[in-house]
Amino acid sequence: MSVQLFSPQGMMQPVPYHHVAVASGSRHVHVAGQIGRDEAGRPVGPGGLRGQVAQALRNTARGLAGAGASFSDVVRLTFYVTNWAPERIGDFMAGVDDVAGELGLPQPLPPASLIGVDHLFEPDVEVEVEATAILD
Repeated sequence: MSVQLFSPQGMMQPVPYHHVAVASGSRHVHVAGQIGRDEAGRPVGPGGLRGQVAQALRNTARGLAGAGASFSDVVRLTFYVTNWAPERIGDFMAGVDDVAGELGLPQPLPPASLIGVDHLFEPDVEVEVEATAILD
């Protein structure tokens, strides 16, 4: 399987993600929205948004691994963040940086969207991340 990540000339830069992913393969892996909780549903780690982003990405990695994939196979990430404001980008990116090496996150990230929402499914959940990967 091959995933090529790139940002064509003329697209907005710098951003912490690639604008385009091209993948060849026949197996699609879709990881449902993952949050900052452990397998028993307990909130994990301190740090508000930063800690929740890190744990949600760890959970996403577990989902990918269960399908035989990793972040190197990911062609799309979607992040939903409650009460989004531009001032929160530092905490958000710190959470990504905290686990980038541990999880093998490509830098820049695959194509990604960060969508601000009013609420997620429970009041203490600040972030949810979905991933799409392509495998042979």
